[in-house]
Amino acid sequence: MPLNDQERQDLQHTAAELRKLMVDVTGWAGGSHIGGSLSMADILTILYYKYLNIDPSRPDWEDRDRFVLSKGHGGIGHAVVLAHRGYFDPQLLREFNHFGSPFGMHLDANKSPGVDVSTGSMGHGLGQAVGLALGARQLGRPWRVYCLVGDGECHEGSIWEAAMAAPHFGVNNLIGFVDRNHFCIDGDTEDVMALEPLNDKWTAFGWKVLPVDGHDLDQLAEAIEFAHAYGEAPVLIMATTVKGKGVDFMENDPAWHYGGLNADLIEKAKASIDRSLD
Repeated sequence: MPLNDQERQDLQHTAAELRKLMVDVTGWAGGSHIGGSLSMADILTILYYKYLNIDPSRPDWEDRDRFVLSKGHGGIGHAVVLAHRGYFDPQLLREFNHFGSPFGMHLDANKSPGVDVSTGSMGHGLGQAVGLALGARQLGRPWRVYCLVGDGECHEGSIWEAAMAAPHFGVNNLIGFVDRNHFCIDGDTEDVMALEPLNDKWTAFGWKVLPVDGHDLDQLAEAIEFAHAYGEAPVLIMATTVKGKGVDFMENDPAWHYGGLNADLIEKAKASIDRSLD
């Protein structure tokens, strides 16, 4: 069903809260991959607050949906969502990436409650998601698998091996997202190594591709609900986003792929997020 007005407003406010918490954690940690975490905030919000079949009080519940953050450098954004959703005390985020903290810059599934797959080198998550989806089918379990891939990560050959495998093996309980913010660590993806026509490439590999505005909650909801009902092939939601979304001095600036924030910049960033919500 489409989002009603109250639901849309609640999700928009939640996304803004999450973005401001990402800013805080970046300050506490001394730095983070903030740009790509902000760009995926709306995708994480609609998944974790509307669609994922999960129970934060039972992070190991066997029949939970699985979420794989293949672009694992966005771990600070994922950790913020998990804390806000109730998997662990948000106060633990004050020690994010500090010595002895359970939360490193890339999240470890053995240490971070709510994380289904550990992340590290780029390009591995989609293959793991395909395996999880096949596992659900083999075991006769009802869970769905959602996987969020970075567009810079689509430079990796292992992404395309997994993209080829999913349709071949009839994996129809897998929903993929590409956070298409057009930037990787070295700059514009089309300058580093051109990806376009990216939609056509995923389609050629056998996926049903749905292009959306990755900051439009209604478009995201419509695409996810289509994917739930489709059943003929894995669905790839190509979400066009803005790197650094919500923080005006970060938006579309590759310098904020990774960066630190002092007290003044934290306040400036939060003020920008509030203005963007208004």
